[in-house]
Amino acid sequence: MDAENTPPRRKKALTRREFLAAGSLALAARVRAAGSDRIGTPYKLGKYVLNASGTQGSFDAISVDGPFIFRHKGRYYMTFIGFDGIGYQTGLASSSDLVNWQKEGCILKRDPTSPILKYNAAMSWILRENGLYSPGELKQVDGYYLGAYHAYPGQGYEQGPAVIGLGRSRDLRNWVLDPPCLLAQDGADWERGGLYKPCLLHHHGKYYMFYNAKNQMKRGWHEQTGVAISKDLKSWTRYSGNPVIANGVAGSLDERFASDPCVLQDGKEWVLYYYGLDANAVARDLAATSPDLLHITKSNRILIDVGPEGSIDSRYAHKPSVIQYQGDLYHYYCAVHREDRHEIRGVSVARSRPWKSY
Repeated sequence: MDAENTPPRRKKALTRREFLAAGSLALAARVRAAGSDRIGTPYKLGKYVLNASGTQGSFDAISVDGPFIFRHKGRYYMTFIGFDGIGYQTGLASSSDLVNWQKEGCILKRDPTSPILKYNAAMSWILRENGLYSPGELKQVDGYYLGAYHAYPGQGYEQGPAVIGLGRSRDLRNWVLDPPCLLAQDGADWERGGLYKPCLLHHHGKYYMFYNAKNQMKRGWHEQTGVAISKDLKSWTRYSGNPVIANGVAGSLDERFASDPCVLQDGKEWVLYYYGLDANAVARDLAATSPDLLHITKSNRILIDVGPEGSIDSRYAHKPSVIQYQGDLYHYYCAVHREDRHEIRGVSVARSRPWKSY
């Protein structure tokens, strides 16, 4: 197993108390490693960790969505997508314990002068360590942090065929965006309706851009996940075997959608977290595995299921982002329920170890 897939080690000398605590954590990690379940997070916190502001005129007035979690300079951060009734914009929040989050504002705003960003600017991923059990630190390319965004051309909620592009930043708060590198019209039939969440990683000298996309059906469309590959971040080639995560058969959990990839490495195997939407429009987080990022085997297992009526995720439990902390996996997702005919959409979390209290 490489360094990215092992929990972080302390560099300073430990006190007796720290030594005992570290030993307990190491033992817990070894127990999990020895067992068959290294990707599961069955224990829900049961409440939102990030909500819409509800403040008219704010970028996240109506909902927050699409979490992406990473570690940076000793603190944890979340990019998230805020919706204000006009379109998507990107926010940043920070935390010291992965449960209590503080919003730090909007870091990627719409640009009324841009035909691409006029209504939407949604950054969904920043290049990070690949390891599922790594700390989740960001990587730099030529001195910059490298993000992947998607943008819809129309006003409203996900209106029109969205595109995918890259952006660069030195401080994670000011971003310069490149023109789109993936367009829906350049793809196959399964993706010509529009491109959704990108997931960017670097492995063995190549960049892999996973993304979900939809076909051109106006109602009852299907979404599946594909991948494009580049050596220089300029020229991208779609994999000939796309979609790598295809819709399942009739009656399956991902019959309609196989969407929002979160791809991380666990030793010699890759884990592709994603969500499935079934024929009854119920969304749940699922997973697949791969030895090489191209040949995929679904696990046929629900990682995060919808909750009972009255719970925060009774409608959808979807859009995964996973990070390791002290040997435990924290699985963030968009939790959706309805109140008085209104959809309430926020971010919650589940983990691999039971919660005590929060």
